[in-house]
Amino acid sequence: MDKKLVFHKPVFEEAAELSRIYALRDNKTCDSTVLDTYIWKDLYDTKVYLEEEAALILMKDEKGYFAAMPYCSAEDLPKYFKLLRSYFNEELNAPLRIDLADEDALNALGLMDDPDFVIEEETDFKDYLYDAQELRTLAGKKFQKKRNLVNKFMKEYEGRWEYKTLCCMDEYFLEKFMEKWVEIRLSEGVDSKDTLIVEKDGVIDILRNCDKVTFRVGGLFIDEMLEAFTIGSYNSREQMAVISIEKANSEIPGIYQVINQQFLLNSYEDARIVNREDDMGLEGLRHAKESYNPVGYARKYRVIEKADSM
Repeated sequence: MDKKLVFHKPVFEEAAELSRIYALRDNKTCDSTVLDTYIWKDLYDTKVYLEEEAALILMKDEKGYFAAMPYCSAEDLPKYFKLLRSYFNEELNAPLRIDLADEDALNALGLMDDPDFVIEEETDFKDYLYDAQELRTLAGKKFQKKRNLVNKFMKEYEGRWEYKTLCCMDEYFLEKFMEKWVEIRLSEGVDSKDTLIVEKDGVIDILRNCDKVTFRVGGLFIDEMLEAFTIGSYNSREQMAVISIEKANSEIPGIYQVINQQFLLNSYEDARIVNREDDMGLEGLRHAKESYNPVGYARKYRVIEKADSM
């Protein structure tokens, strides 16, 4: 390997530069914005290698090291893919593994037909894509149930609810909400404690650094109590809003539909596409995402180098 790659923990001071690099090529996956990189940095022990026109992301799970598809221009993809492959082979003494690779990159690199690699679609992690204007207006018969829920909420909580764009100073409300959220999810036995704590800490961490990371946070208050919030980022190349976090008090009918609509109306009025991320293979989440009538999917793939090709 000609170039020595030195990885480091992502710091918030680099977020703006990473955001620019992440959008250097076509990519409709949620991984085309930096928000998830920072939210989940502790769960995956995320490390970054950064150049002026490229970024490489290294992560780790129970199976070992894996990487994201290189972030750079389409023209530079072959160069940085080769660099990443050499790093895995020579420094980590392992075959290259890339998770959540986007289709555009696979096609640009010709990996679908490369005998050195096994390509597997990660079907549970495809992102749901929506028409942004449809989600703002909820017009037409196919959104009638959503409109009914929104209207019911508006009528029941008239004069009591307020939508706010949150910032660093609102950390207290978000922290209290997340603490309660973790308690509820643990009592339901749905998520692991480690994952919930990492998510809670990651969300609070990015809010504390809202002056460095380009993202928006929308909150829905009822009787001055935060009952729902959502966090999103924007890919200007794709004119795409990416919704990374959306949480609400599920005991309040219509609140998810209202925060969803209000966030797009107030924060991403110029977005053409909305990426609401994947369903993680969970049936309930899949049903909820399908109910919003997706117009397409951003499919993702695992790239595994064959051991005898190292």
